[in-house]
Amino acid sequence: MVAKIAFAVLALAAAVCAAPGAPLVAAPAYVKAVELHARPHYSFNYGVNDPHTGDHKSQSETRDGDYVKGQYSLVEADGTTRTVDYTADPHHGFNAVVSKSGHAVHPAPTVAPVVHAAPAVAYKAAPALAYAGAYAAPAVAYKAAPALAYAHAAPLAHAAPLAHGYGYHY
Repeated sequence: MVAKIAFAVLALAAAVCAAPGAPLVAAPAYVKAVELHARPHYSFNYGVNDPHTGDHKSQSETRDGDYVKGQYSLVEADGTTRTVDYTADPHHGFNAVVSKSGHAVHPAPTVAPVVHAAPAVAYKAAPALAYAGAYAAPAVAYKAAPALAYAHAAPLAHAAPLAHGYGYHY
């Protein structure tokens, strides 16, 4: 379709730009546009294995036409490895199988001493001001005492396991 439009525009431009009195070239009545669609085909993989940061993951995928097959895996925060194998095609759609391997390792909670202390404020009354013929209220000067140390260790919290349902199995 694009080829037809392009050819028609070029023929019109040639007719407009032609010298006066020059014969016009007739455009062919039918132009067949051939659109080529290559069958998609690829394969890739990559991986990260960084012992310094603890980042360990990999992925691989292959596609041939409308069929895609792949796998990816990663090491989760609890030390287990999650692996996902997946396929996709026009007939079955996208399907994934998730599996976990390894044992979850949780660090032992560290307990720090808890010290709670509110800063103290010292009150010192200033001398009364003399004011002739009226009552004078005594002024109060505030002097903050040095603050005491405050330390608190927050308890570690762990998420509850996910409920199995809706077709998700971890």
